[in-house]
Amino acid sequence: MTEANPSFVTALIAQRGNVAASRERLDTAIARADALEPALHAFTYRPRSYVEPDACAPLAGLPVGVKDLIDTSDMPTSYGSPIYRGHRPAADAAIVTKLREYGALLFGKTVTTEFAWRQPGPTVNPWRETHTPGGSSSGSAAAVGAGIVPLALGTQTVGSVIRPAAYCGAVGYKPSYGSISREGVHPLAASLDHIGFFAQSVETAALAHALFVAGRPEAIDTVAAWQTWFAPLAAPPRLGVVRTPFDARMQDAQKANFEASLARLRAAGADIVEIGFGADLAQIVDALHVILRVEAWHAVGPAAQTHRAQLSEPMRALIDEGAAMPEARYRDALALQAKLRAESAALLAGCDALVSVPATGAAPEGLDDTGDPVFCAPWSLLGVPAVTVPSGWTEQGLPLGFQIIGAYGEDLAALRAAAWVESAIGARRDLDPGRDAERDAGLRARCEAAA
Repeated sequence: MTEANPSFVTALIAQRGNVAASRERLDTAIARADALEPALHAFTYRPRSYVEPDACAPLAGLPVGVKDLIDTSDMPTSYGSPIYRGHRPAADAAIVTKLREYGALLFGKTVTTEFAWRQPGPTVNPWRETHTPGGSSSGSAAAVGAGIVPLALGTQTVGSVIRPAAYCGAVGYKPSYGSISREGVHPLAASLDHIGFFAQSVETAALAHALFVAGRPEAIDTVAAWQTWFAPLAAPPRLGVVRTPFDARMQDAQKANFEASLARLRAAGADIVEIGFGADLAQIVDALHVILRVEAWHAVGPAAQTHRAQLSEPMRALIDEGAAMPEARYRDALALQAKLRAESAALLAGCDALVSVPATGAAPEGLDDTGDPVFCAPWSLLGVPAVTVPSGWTEQGLPLGFQIIGAYGEDLAALRAAAWVESAIGARRDLDPGRDAERDAGLRARCEAAA
């Protein structure tokens, strides 16, 4: 199966030209944001009014959240930093230009941590307000997880799409490195930064892939064209299980959920194999941190020269470590990255995709830390496509996720495998509307208490 919500993209295509349907999508998003945002704090800015949706465009007025790391000429863009409070970029980022070209409505700017590093913003997890939504794409994850918008833009340098998507019960999709222009996106580490997407289903993530990665708007010209382009797998996939040196960090609930998900996939016909991953994962993560520190020093260091007091302690530490990093270590890390990216297809060991956990467990309690990204870090260094899908719930009602990883440049194949996994696991939010009702009740109660 390819569609987590079989009606969404097909309905979007079938309703093209229907102004009332486009307006209803926008009105629904506005109503949910008005009701939930006082407690959720997913957005830094929402326009007071919106232009009439272009119902004939490919995205037909689809409301889309845009991470506040991404330039918008008509909305403030502060990069999560007080240094840029009220900043209005002169031009849109390239990805925003594409959004407008395809007829999307920029619903608002979503909260990011400071320059996409560790200092959190005010966003809470939509499923439990005392828990983090993850980061750095906190607001985008929460806005999709709360059902306000069906699609939102994020960025990932280490784990900033995949991990918060898992924490918030959304689908996260990190395309292959370099497949989307990052012009107009504030860098953290240029050799690691990716633009990615939060969606309510793999099908919606695949829609984003068709438009913004593959550049194939004709794939959504008709329902038949879409169903041909994003066709189901001809047979159940062969999936390679990645065990890591970091598995001891996993919470018991995440371990149990991962094994239960593997059992469901086997029962559905998947060939599940344990692979000896042909690379040193600890070395990969170390290389990522070397590159991150040096390139963050170059990206954010100039701001520190004149506004150091306005940077958080974690950011000051990051750029200071980058300034002190030996150049030879940085060059070696870049060489390892290039080698492994070129070998990524071979690292799949003949599998259609690799599978792993996206995080150590459910969203941690507390809002001062956005969680451990270690299970995303290897795939960010390699720049390969990664997708996370909801895979279950903890006893406390917090979402858990399951990560699917593809070969570099083989994003559509990874998405097709992810859609099959999503259907076979059967833990989608839309299969259990009672949980959505509980989530909304909790957020609304907090809004009323605050009022």
